Amino acid sequence: MARIKVNLPAKFSFAVQIPIRITDLNYGAHLGNDALLSILHEARVQFLQHCGLVEFDPGTHSGFIMADVAVEYKGEGFHGDVLQIEMAATDLHPYGFDVVYWVKNQLDREIARAKTGMLRFDYTVRKLQHLTPEVLAHLQAMHQ
Repeated sequence: MARIKVNLPAKFSFAVQIPIRITDLNYGAHLGNDALLSILHEARVQFLQHCGLVEFDPGTHSGFIMADVAVEYKGEGFHGDVLQIEMAATDLHPYGFDVVYWVKNQLDREIARAKTGMLRFDYTVRKLQHLTPEVLAHLQAMHQ
């Protein structure tokens, strides 16, 4: 069976800490896959803010839409763990980029690697938009 592999970049440009809540646990008493995706969403919103971007701008009805997600689970997370999530924008292209996540706990034990493909999207006309040259340049500078 082929396994998903998320390649980590050489450099991460942003990190955030998010605790695992009791409601993030599944019946196995560890971090559930659905909860991890929600935690990654919170981390991504903070990453975009760090980049001067928003996931959705109600004034312009534009923002980003997730095109795909891949998660490679490496270990368990438990209630009380504080996840350290390092992020970087990779694979820049005219319409978007990937956000790569490296998730570890407070003991530096790897929990997961993930990637979300983000595309610039106009929610009014329901079509992709080009990234502005300024946004592309800013993301490229963060990646170097």
